[in-house]
Amino acid sequence: MRQHMQTRTEISRFGEPLESELPDDIRAVYEKSREKIGFVPNVFRAYAKRPEHFRAFMAYHDVLMKGPSSLSRVEREAIVVAVSSENRCQYCMVAHGAALRVLSKDPIMAEQIANNWRTADLSPKMRAMLAFASRVNEPGFAASEHEIDELHLAGFSDDDIWDIAAIASFFGFSNRMAGVMDMRPNEEFYTMGRDAAPPA
Repeated sequence: MRQHMQTRTEISRFGEPLESELPDDIRAVYEKSREKIGFVPNVFRAYAKRPEHFRAFMAYHDVLMKGPSSLSRVEREAIVVAVSSENRCQYCMVAHGAALRVLSKDPIMAEQIANNWRTADLSPKMRAMLAFASRVNEPGFAASEHEIDELHLAGFSDDDIWDIAAIASFFGFSNRMAGVMDMRPNEEFYTMGRDAAPPA
């Protein structure tokens, strides 16, 4: 017998602290997010329950996604969306799918990567990058010299390969923690970046 779905209001099965009780540095992150995008992503609210984990998670996230790298912001978000799709992480697919649509201004490409990067319309370099990210996401993965050579031939440096692997690995962790928490995406993410015109 089919059960009716119930609307969930909790952002995580472990709950969240009151904003008034947050440490000053975490409250400042909330305020900065509201100024920038108009709301606080639920991943912030979920991790705020464990302040030391919040700080460590967000620091490495920002190094990988916003720090110096030859990978563009679009390429980095594409890795996150591809890996999160393979891991069936609802939160990261929705949240980073929104980021990819906004940054790329190409909602069609972003949607194709979210559904199945292997059949998406991608450049050879982007395809090589996502193929390697997908390999990193496999159980028991260890890179072969051939794979590294192929990435060099595709135009990636050693630092680029490090960054691809680090992003794929970090979000493999993030996907699994989101699953443990049963983290719910913010409703705002679903509509962000969908009004951009497709490329000519």
